[in-house]
Amino acid sequence: MTPEGSADSEKVTDFFRNICVNSFLSSPYRRSIDTIQGTAHDHQMDIETDERLRERTSGLGGGNLEVFQKRWSDFAFHESGGESLKMVQQRNMEAVLEILDRHKNQKVVIGTHGTALSTILNYYEPSFGCENFLRIIDFMPYIIRLDFNGTDYAGREELLVVSKGFKAGG
Repeated sequence: MTPEGSADSEKVTDFFRNICVNSFLSSPYRRSIDTIQGTAHDHQMDIETDERLRERTSGLGGGNLEVFQKRWSDFAFHESGGESLKMVQQRNMEAVLEILDRHKNQKVVIGTHGTALSTILNYYEPSFGCENFLRIIDFMPYIIRLDFNGTDYAGREELLVVSKGFKAGG
């Protein structure tokens, strides 16, 4: 992990230090695991990984504003070799709905990625679109709380926002 990544992970650990957490889940990608690893360790818990929480598979030429906008205006669109937002949303929501069922009335920390999170937010808030996505891709780490009554979405709140500049293709 880079020094910047370590500092970011420490911010996450500090944020959750006095919050009761029942479970930790993450994308299998190292950067998501590393971001919440200190927090899980602080709570003396393991992180369960779920492939469905991973980031979108990028295709050729997919890291620019024009393609972002096209993807968000047509959820079925994907560049060659990449996943569409619809594909990402389907696998992410399968995971989220299973997590809600398995962890009723529990506090769960999920480590995921900007596009993956954005498709989850779009599922619950259909007005969440490209402009919202473009806003949060600069936030790393970005902690939000999603509230549920059972499996019914009740809202969200931004809790920690660390703003960074997005680097296309990176």
